[in-house]
Amino acid sequence: MSTPMRPAALVLAATDFSPGARHAAERAARVARETGAVLALLHVQPGSSLTELRQWLGPGHALEQQLQADLQAQLQQAAAALQQQAGVAVQAMQTSGTAHVEIAQAAEQHDAAVVVLGARGAGFLRRLVLGSTAERLLRRSTRPLLVVRQLPHEAYRRALVAVDFSPWSQGAVQAVRRVAPAARLVLFSAFQVPFEDKLRFAGVDEATIDHYRRRARTDALQRLHALALQAALQPGEWEAQVAEGDASTRIIELEQALDCDLVVLGKHGQSVTEDLLLGSVTKHVLAEGTADVLVSTARQAAAAA
Repeated sequence: MSTPMRPAALVLAATDFSPGARHAAERAARVARETGAVLALLHVQPGSSLTELRQWLGPGHALEQQLQADLQAQLQQAAAALQQQAGVAVQAMQTSGTAHVEIAQAAEQHDAAVVVLGARGAGFLRRLVLGSTAERLLRRSTRPLLVVRQLPHEAYRRALVAVDFSPWSQGAVQAVRRVAPAARLVLFSAFQVPFEDKLRFAGVDEATIDHYRRRARTDALQRLHALALQAALQPGEWEAQVAEGDASTRIIELEQALDCDLVVLGKHGQSVTEDLLLGSVTKHVLAEGTADVLVSTARQAAAAA
């Protein structure tokens, strides 16, 4: 099943030295080791903080230089610890500015295969799940984003890949195979009977509505199998799951029921309006789930036409 990253691929982990960011960096190190990638550890010093400090002390003050040296030493120490612990090459990077801008630029500049962030942290990372900064980063970035919630004890075992057969679905499958090559995939799709309430209000009998429901379920299963075939998944590498109802709710339920340690989503969804904003399902899962979340930013060009 393994689809490793290309040789010398780079995994970019952003850190603010908080416990959540440390867990994210440890997961990033595992991903780098499992896929043969290099790990880059990036710390972004908020530009506003530096500006404020210079207003107080004046530019070039010795205290500013000492603070910068301390941060650099802390970053180098964290990189060295990861390198020793995980046995992977680690590059330490430090910059200043607006966090989501600097992270996205670093990911592009170094051709990162995936960007890894903690779901909890200090400052920017603390606001990742519910704050607007995460949405700006996801909207700006063209790289897959892995949001880490759990302390990484082992490689990902079971990944729930939620698809809606939009142009983003194929990219989600490809992304998880690169980040979690050993995980068993659960391809999931939620379905609903179109206009069920209106059909019932119009007097359509329950037997007919149930027929539509069975047809919608069958269609979803067939499309999952077609997607797996297109992604070249082998029979023992994946399983199909479909459920009726709201996708956001069903994803959270299935994540817990199947003990999935990774949820994989596309950046946007089927709705036209979701192309303007971060997809509503993605936002809900980031806010309410407990597993790590991989957000794929790849869009299938042929399907988008």
